[in-house]
Amino acid sequence: MEAWSYSKVNTFKQCPKKYYHLKVAKDVVDRPSPAMNYGNRVHKAAENYIKKDIELEAEYEFLRPVLDAFKNIEGEKHCELRVGVGKHKGDYYPTKFFATDVWYRGVIDLLIVNGDKAYLVDYKTSKSTDYADTTQLDLMAGAVFVNFPEVKAIKSALSFVVCNGFIKKEHTADMCESYLSIFDEALDRIEVAHDTGIWNAVESGLCGFCPVTSCEHHRR
Repeated sequence: MEAWSYSKVNTFKQCPKKYYHLKVAKDVVDRPSPAMNYGNRVHKAAENYIKKDIELEAEYEFLRPVLDAFKNIEGEKHCELRVGVGKHKGDYYPTKFFATDVWYRGVIDLLIVNGDKAYLVDYKTSKSTDYADTTQLDLMAGAVFVNFPEVKAIKSALSFVVCNGFIKKEHTADMCESYLSIFDEALDRIEVAHDTGIWNAVESGLCGFCPVTSCEHHRR
């Protein structure tokens, strides 16, 4: 199976038919929504402020307190870091994001490495923390342990910069395998779908926003 990411697996879990058209047949393009575009601009503003010391525009001034807190943490800072993990006979190893042997791909909004400790942050622009999913943090922590073997402990967080929410987790290197295997069941289901060619549609409240307009469940 080709390389996967947190977002790809979530697309499949949401609807296998949508996954097929977006990721396999690639005959449908999921154009970014205004909310997604806004999120991308916030991420870029945060990256520029922390990595390049570019001042925040007035629109993003609300980010300053949380970004200053991150800037004050000691350590080597990596912004929008692309990490790749390879897998061979159950063993994980570091590889490039676009390498032919990459198994998992992830993009870390902010990683701060200080000796054997690290801080991992994922920015969220949602207006609520109600549907926060910390499995994304587990995956990224696993990727960090593989790519930065000197790191033994990670403090991670989903930073909801719009609604001032902050959901924290802690990770240790001895749990790396469990972090990276958290979606094994979903990956098995994706592999079965590839093998059988069966991509069943799942009806939900999101059908009205789906770009797969040929689906029987699509509605405006």
